[in-house]
Amino acid sequence: MLGFIAARKVGLDDPLRLRRAESTRSMLSGGADGVIVIYDLENYSGKLPYTCKAVGTVRRSHKFSVETVQWYPFDTGMFISSSFDKTMKVWDTETLKPAECFVFDENVYCHHMSPIARKHSLVAVGTKIHKLALCDLKSGSRIQVLQGHRAEILSVRWSPRHEHILATASLFTLDQHNGDKTKAVAEAVNTAHNGRVNGLCFSGDGLYLVSTGTDDRMRLWNSANGENTLVNYGKVSNESRKGLKFTVSGGCSPDCVFVPCGSSVAAYALHSGELLSTLRGHYNNVDCCVYHPDYQELYTGGKDCNILAWIPAIRAPDVEEEEKKDGVGPAAVNPAVEDAWSSEED
Repeated sequence: MLGFIAARKVGLDDPLRLRRAESTRSMLSGGADGVIVIYDLENYSGKLPYTCKAVGTVRRSHKFSVETVQWYPFDTGMFISSSFDKTMKVWDTETLKPAECFVFDENVYCHHMSPIARKHSLVAVGTKIHKLALCDLKSGSRIQVLQGHRAEILSVRWSPRHEHILATASLFTLDQHNGDKTKAVAEAVNTAHNGRVNGLCFSGDGLYLVSTGTDDRMRLWNSANGENTLVNYGKVSNESRKGLKFTVSGGCSPDCVFVPCGSSVAAYALHSGELLSTLRGHYNNVDCCVYHPDYQELYTGGKDCNILAWIPAIRAPDVEEEEKKDGVGPAAVNPAVEDAWSSEED
């Protein structure tokens, strides 16, 4: 194993030979009709475009619309779904039967389970009431209620860096003015947005938290101290009356934030706020998007009943590189004898 790591580090071995054994190639989707579908993301034909195959379907899994679905982070043998029918269900992937059902007093807007937790198996659940519920999968019961909100909870996220840090719309205070009381009235100083916060997402390393609000703004926060980094993304159209499910890429340069905006998806540079691209393909409003870090692909779902897969554009070959490869142009330096001081003029 150490030999493999050393060879990979110095470039003697293909990086793809040494990677995580569990690489999720299946995607969950939940619909307004209460149906849950499992798709195989592998493109066996190698051709574009292609259609992902549905390998499992749970019909009428919930009485009303499915709001959130999530794989169990450590094993795809289990997944969790929540719905407007006031329930959250834990499913056995092999049998597609519910193993546990949690019933709440109000509609469930969202839930999330920590992707790194080893010391707990808690699922955070946001509902129409202002109290956040923590459900323990080991005991099958609600073990704690967190208070701090004054309205419904539209988004919850566990940190991918610290397993005991949980972010909900306003569970801990985020001050958009960074303590400068002269920029806002006293009662609005300790607010993240001028409207409701309906979307949260951590960066892949957990160092930053991105929030969206009904004030058509998106903000980037330092997750260590809660300070606004003051990145200007411009106007980010946000008409969602429920939680806005956006995503942050990982392993890209630069890292991007993909946000549904009407029937399109806007891609922003995470740290500069620059609008990099606008993805158009849906015929109606986009409800959600998720990024696959292993495949480097983006998946979006919309009200047009379509799920689209967006793949990165393949960079066109560089003319100079092709000439060097074919031996055309200046005499190419043999890589075997090339050193740090070699140049094209030598």
